[in-house]
Amino acid sequence: MKLTRTILASIFFAVFSFTTYAEPVDINSADAEALAEAIKGVGPKTAAAIVGYRDQHGPFQSVDELQDIKGIGPKVVESNRENMKVSGAKTADTN
Repeated sequence: MKLTRTILASIFFAVFSFTTYAEPVDINSADAEALAEAIKGVGPKTAAAIVGYRDQHGPFQSVDELQDIKGIGPKVVESNRENMKVSGAKTADTN
């Protein structure tokens, strides 16, 4: 019984540690499956819409652009902001 509790506790802490310290998902390179897993409130259909939007319009410049996709509103963006990142975004030319 004690061994079972120890094993279950180890599994719990391993899963908790992974989800707590997981790398943010890159919305410019992740596939639909990874997006659906990483973004709370986004299922497979909306994740596919994110990839389709990205393919049609190019890389996202910020996570706020996700609100242009049907089914994603400000609450979804705000609740996931720390779990998402944007790579390859154009930066303003300061010259």
